[in-house]
Amino acid sequence: QVQLVEFGGGLVQPGGSLRLACAASGRTFSMYTMGWFRQAPGKEREFVAAILWTTYYADSVKGRFTISRDNAKSTVYLQMNSLRPEDTAVYYCAARVGPVATNSYNYWGQGTQVTVSS
Repeated sequence: QVQLVEFGGGLVQPGGSLRLACAASGRTFSMYTMGWFRQAPGKEREFVAAILWTTYYADSVKGRFTISRDNAKSTVYLQMNSLRPEDTAVYYCAARVGPVATNSYNYWGQGTQVTVSS
């Protein structure tokens, strides 16, 4: 019912920036909490950031990443600055009904690779 498509992954040097986008289907986009997760090689998936009317960030990215949304375009963004090699992961867009949370998301995108390397 809700489909998520992600864009913007790629290769960036340490200290660089990258902007991810996720386009969502549905006429009730503004009522969904949207989140970003990531999974590094050999690691479990981890929460990165989420937004409804307010935002919430993992400690590992706070101050460097910014999540935002454009409800008219049914799109959520993740602006990533001051990137570090440890940020390398597959990044996933997700959606849930209800308040901002770090888990219990109902819909997921296909993931997009972000590689931070010199």
